[in-house]
Amino acid sequence: MDFLRPTTWAEALAAKADQPEAVPLQGGTDVMVEINFDVRRPPALLDLTRVAELREWTVTGGRCRIGAGVPYRVVVEELGGVLPGLAQAARTVGSPQIRNRGTVGGNLGAASPAGDSHPPLLAGEAVIEVESRERGVRMIPAAEFYLGVKRSALRPDELTRAVHAEAAAGPQYFSKVGTRNAMVIAVCSFAIALDPVRRRVGTGIGSAAPTPRRAEEAEDLLARELDWDARTLDPSLLKWFGRLCAEAAAPIDDVRGTAAYRLHAIDVMARRTLTWAWNDHIGRRAA
Repeated sequence: MDFLRPTTWAEALAAKADQPEAVPLQGGTDVMVEINFDVRRPPALLDLTRVAELREWTVTGGRCRIGAGVPYRVVVEELGGVLPGLAQAARTVGSPQIRNRGTVGGNLGAASPAGDSHPPLLAGEAVIEVESRERGVRMIPAAEFYLGVKRSALRPDELTRAVHAEAAAGPQYFSKVGTRNAMVIAVCSFAIALDPVRRRVGTGIGSAAPTPRRAEEAEDLLARELDWDARTLDPSLLKWFGRLCAEAAAPIDDVRGTAAYRLHAIDVMARRTLTWAWNDHIGRRAA
């Protein structure tokens, strides 16, 4: 197995162009587990941890750009006020040691349906910046990035460079069900993002379909029916929203949970997170 270790982004793109089969390594929290258990034996590893620009993040004009090498720890500690949904999800990832190594870029590269960062990226309408040496930069909406179980829209010679997302315009929440409280892969997860300015509610479902996905019919329901000036949520609307979120999922039975349980959990988490976010919205409006 070749081990490639570029120190600049240009060198990384050149290495990936010359060896498209090379597997990128950010934190290594997914890739090294697969290698250690002999699930995967790639011909080459492309270690990106020395590419300094991938560890940078900026907020400009209300838009956040997070380099693919920014670890979860930084998302939690420094971006919680800008992207609270993503920060909440990052806080649930593994142990402090894993959060110090693992990255959103690595999560995107793995493209696992259970990846914790995916639902808030979908709910917040994030865009993924990818690049190749030959074709340059592509901007891929998160909703178009996931193609199948551990398959993404990345082409063989492309690398993920950054994630772009608008700073939260309103409350955001992330909820996750697991077999214990910490260091656990999600049985299922759900994210919500309220945007009172655009009067939009974004959603993201994780670990309950072949890919992370939005509950588009549930979003359309709230776009039509939600009264943003009301003090309370209509109980029937809340119930309808939860049901549509569950219907957007397509789970399976596996060792972590049954399809029926996942559908029930998505329904519950959708209603809970919408309630939490709505209460925050009302509190901010009254302040």
